[in-house]
Order: sequence, then C-alpha cells, then structure tokens
Amino acid sequence: MSGPSTYQPQSPWMKWLEQRLPIGNFVHSSFIAWPTPRNLNYWWTFGAILSMMLALQIITGIVLAMHYTPHVDMAFDSIERIVRDVNYGWLLRNMHAAGASMFFIAVYIHMFRGLYYGSYKAPREVLWILGVIIYLLMMATGFMGYVLPWGQMSFWGATVITNLFSAIPFVGDSIVTLLWGGYSVGNPTLNRFFSLHYLLPFVIVGVVVLHIWAVHVTGQNNPAGVEPKTEKDTVPFTPYATLKDVFGMSCFLIFFSWFIFYMPNYLGEADNYIPANPGVTPPHIVPEWYYLPFYAILRSIPDKLMGVVAMFGAIIVLLFLPWLDSSKVRSSRYRPLAKRFFWGFVVCCLVLGWLGSKPAEGIYTMLARVFTFFYFAYFLIVLPMLSRVEKTLPLPNSISEDVLNKGKVIGTTAASLFAVVLAGSMMFGGVQSAKAGEGGESPPSLSWSFAGPFGKYDRAQLQRGFKVYKEVCSACHSLKLLQYRNLAEPGGPGFTLDQAKAIAAEASIKDGPNDAGEMFERPGRLADAFHSPFPNEQAARAANGGAVPPDMSLLAKARSYPRGFPQFAFDLFTQFQEQGPNYIDALLQGYLDTPPEGFSLPDGSYYNKWYPGHSIKMPPPISDGQVTYDDGSPQTVQQYAKDITSFLMWAAEPHLEARKRLGLQVMIFLIILSGLLYFTKRKVWSNAH
Repeated sequence: MSGPSTYQPQSPWMKWLEQRLPIGNFVHSSFIAWPTPRNLNYWWTFGAILSMMLALQIITGIVLAMHYTPHVDMAFDSIERIVRDVNYGWLLRNMHAAGASMFFIAVYIHMFRGLYYGSYKAPREVLWILGVIIYLLMMATGFMGYVLPWGQMSFWGATVITNLFSAIPFVGDSIVTLLWGGYSVGNPTLNRFFSLHYLLPFVIVGVVVLHIWAVHVTGQNNPAGVEPKTEKDTVPFTPYATLKDVFGMSCFLIFFSWFIFYMPNYLGEADNYIPANPGVTPPHIVPEWYYLPFYAILRSIPDKLMGVVAMFGAIIVLLFLPWLDSSKVRSSRYRPLAKRFFWGFVVCCLVLGWLGSKPAEGIYTMLARVFTFFYFAYFLIVLPMLSRVEKTLPLPNSISEDVLNKGKVIGTTAASLFAVVLAGSMMFGGVQSAKAGEGGESPPSLSWSFAGPFGKYDRAQLQRGFKVYKEVCSACHSLKLLQYRNLAEPGGPGFTLDQAKAIAAEASIKDGPNDAGEMFERPGRLADAFHSPFPNEQAARAANGGAVPPDMSLLAKARSYPRGFPQFAFDLFTQFQEQGPNYIDALLQGYLDTPPEGFSLPDGSYYNKWYPGHSIKMPPPISDGQVTYDDGSPQTVQQYAKDITSFLMWAAEPHLEARKRLGLQVMIFLIILSGLLYFTKRKVWSNAH
C-alpha cells in the first residue's frame, strides 16, 4: 500500500544509482508519499518510539559490549568500571538499563493500543503475529541482559527462571544443562547469555523489518477501524505523520531523560548492586517489573509443569487473537461492551503485576489464581462471546467523518491515560515494596545536600566522611572500586592533587614480582585502588567471626527499604533516591544497649533497630569523640553517621554532579525542541483540515 512515487533524481550520480538500485523511489513511496489515515492519534506514535528505542538499545549495547567482561569473577566489576572510568560510561549504562524499561513501557502501550482498536483483525493478522514474535524476542533479550551485571538478583533470577525448563517432560533437564553449560548457573551460563543478548537484537531488527513491511502491504489501522475510501481520508506520511511521530518521540525522550539523569535506580533493584553470591539467597527473588504478570501466573498454579504451560500460554494465546475475536467491528470505540471488558483486562494485568511482586502465599496466591482465570477468560470466553452477542454502535462512513469527533476522543484518551498511569504507579509501588529489604517502619528521611535536581555534594562533609572511613571503617571494610586519584577529581571531596598523593602514599601496597621474582611492598600511588584491610576473603572471615565485611564502594546503592504506594509515585516527581543513605545513617545510630522486652538476642550479636531481624554481628562502629574534626563540626555519633554516609554516597555515585548538570541541559533542550515541534506540527496539520 505504498503511495504513488513522484521521485525524480536530479544529480547524474543519483540517476545512475536509481537505474541500478531504485532506493530513492522506494524510500519516497514507502516513507514520504505513503498514504496515512488522517485520524491517527498519538497512541500510533509509539511505533516510531519503539523504533527509536530499539536503535538506542543496539547502539548503547554495542559500545557497552566493548568494555564488558563476560566472566563470573570480573563481570560485576567490569560494569562498575564502565560507569566510573569510561568517558560518559555512566550515561551509556543508564541509557541501556533504563532504556529496557522504557522499551517495555512503549511496547505494552503499543500492544494495548492494538487490542483496543482491533489492529489484529483481517487483513492484519500476519502483522499482529509478527508483533507478538517481536515481543517474545524482547522478553528473551531483556532476561538475558538482566543476568549480565552478575549481581545477586541477576544470579538468582537466572537460577529460578532457567530451572523452569526442568518441568518439561523427558527433555527438561537436558535443556537446563544446555542453558547452564554445566550443572549450575556459572561462567558458561554467563557466556551463553552474553552471546545471545548481543545476537537477539539483530534478530529483532529483522522481524521489525517484516513487521513494517506488513504495515505497508495492508496499510495502517486507525481509531475508527474503517478503511480509507477516498484521498480525503489520508495524508502523505511526510510531513504529516512524520512530524507527529517526531514530536511524540521528543516528548518520550523528556520522560526517558528524567530517569537517565535523575532517577537511574528508580526501576532497578538494590540487591543487584551486591556481587552474585550462590551461598546467600535474597529474601525476595522477583524478576523485572515487565515480567511480573506472567510470573504471577506461573506461581498461581501449584503444579510446576502446568505453571510453566500457563505462563507461556499467556503469551502464545495472543497469536490466536485474530481468530478468537471474530467481530466485524474493529475499534472498541464502537463496541460498548468490548470497551468495558478491555479496561477490565488492563486492570487485571496490572493487578497480576502487583501480585507477581508479592510472596507466593496466602491471599496473594488465591488472588493470583482468580486473576489468572480472568486473564485467560478475556481471550477464550469474553472475546468469542462478544463477537456473537454484542450490539455495536454505528460506524462512521469514512475517516474524514471520524475526524469531526476528535475533541471527544482526546478527552476520553486523556482520562484513560490518567487511569492507567495511576494504576501503574500502584503496581510499581507494590513491586518496590516487595523488592526492598525486610523490616518494620522506614528509617527517617533526612535532608541531603546531593538530593534533588540541583543537588551537589558538600565538600567539607565528604572530607569529614573520608576521615571517618579512614580512621574507623577501613579497619574492616574495603573500597575496591575507588582509586586514590578519585579524591582529587571534579565532583569529589575536593582534595588537591598533592593531598591525594599524600593519602595514597600512606598505604602500603603489595606489588611485584620484581626482577628477582619476589613480591615487595611500596607506597601507594594515585592509580592504585583503595588499600584493602585483608589480603583475601578467608582472612576477612577469620578476623570477623566467619562473616565477611561488605565492600563499601556501592553500599549506598545496595541498601534500600520499602516506600510503597502512594509515596513511591510521589518519589518519581520529587526525584527521591536516598533510601540507601537514609538506611545507612539510621543503621549507624540504631544500636540499643538493651533489646526490647521479649526480644531474644543471640550470643555475640547486637540489637539494632533498623537492621533486618534486628540482630547484627557488627558492634557499634562509632561513638562520640572517636574521630577528631579540624573544622569545628560536632564530634557526635549523629554527625559521624551523616558524614560517612555522604562519603559512601559519593563512593557509589562519583559522577552524580556531572549527571545532574548534563541532565538539566538535556531537559531544557528537549523541552524547547518539543515546543518548536508542536507548533510546527500544528502549522503543517492546519493545511490538512
């Protein structure tokens, strides 16, 4: 259904090329003159947004792969080195990690739009099936990508999900062994997943090309669900649809940039900032939010095999949707009952997502079974039944006639969008609560200098915090991801280069071998990582009663606590990302000499109000007057706790100031660009009306 091409090459070189490879004629007919329904709303721009996100994911993924090391001993650190040491590595990582969530947000909107407006109906069945295949490939690619950081949730998520294949009769165990490359998740697994994660996006590109080809063969569906009849029903793709898509993409980039520059860990998992440890199981093992509805379906069925069948069946059933819904009317705008059931289905999916984040027990399991039934009933019972009994509204005679109802449609669309955003916030709030650490009430929220869109580190506070670390914490805890040169870099504690050199020289670094083949001790240099208090893990365990003091490089991002709904939704607008600092500060001040009445404290443990389970092996690390400050600041536990916490936040986010500074510039640019595109679009479209 490409438009009639009027392309005539002007230059001799283009004429020569066009005679041998008519690519100019192809582009003109497919993307410029292609007739597009004039009543398309902004829900249709998500197709262009998805193309943009796919390109961004591939580009950032290729660059990240140049620096990533797919080995279980180095994968975790290699990603942190990308963030810290590669030029704008933090930007690439944030774009790729947050981009996965943005990709799925866009694809879910794209799919729900197709469901609502009947874009799966004849003659677009193959178009819909190709879209479902793209979705399946996206899910596989996203899962494998989530494993690559090799954090706690990466490792245990891979273990749980790959184990599902063992439920397949006869060949299940062989499939699991093939995926693992052995008898447990390990280095071969990571290598397999890295290879497939790199390969599958290019497979997705191939299927996307077929998807776009199918669109050009059958033409685009539209909100009215009626086919174009005359030239008045369509407009050329360029400039009309092109400008509308570019404006939608620009607005989406504003939303995307909010997460990249200000909320990079909002949709992430704190446990994934802890290196993978097969010996320690996280309290809650849940996948990323975009898998949660299917995870709830899986866990709602007690039989493992049937649960796996139901989980995959929840996606496979989409392939048969064109034949399950045989109604002649496409758009739910003219199907009153179908519209109500559609929004009920959206709520069902959101509730399943919330249930997928909850423990598989009690009322949550019962509700998951009820909503799993509703999910399948929508496709297998409701849609076939409505096709036979529903009384539809009169369809418009043409797309031109439908344009007259634009004002009413926009109001309905805005109200629907608000409802979906509200329900989605509730689901995300539930997810965040489930993923966060266990415990009762939340630690108090403190005022931090680095909070908010214009937040910066307090240099004096960072220097005091470094002194607390050096004199207290460094006896047990390492900072292996920090180097002494970082102390003198912009955005850090503000030490001079000479001061940083002097601090490094105080450390005794084991180096070698020398020319004689012997190891030797030397003073530290700026390029050295912070000196570790123990030569190896066994020595650390021996000195600490069998426990290994955690490395503190990422501690401020690896600790969290529940926020829940509606606070979680408010956090998106206030840019609250300080759960880790609040928790660490509260933990350091949370020791009580006498446990509450009725609490049984194990021998050798200490009671802490904020530690999960309240029993902690680490004795109170700081006390009043323990560290001497030269600037006259109070030498109290409260001040020490806040200073060391601020220092640990900088250790975890050394590029925070640069990130927010660049974010402000990008946001201003995108807002201005979106405004210019909007008025340009209005001017162009005024000619079409």
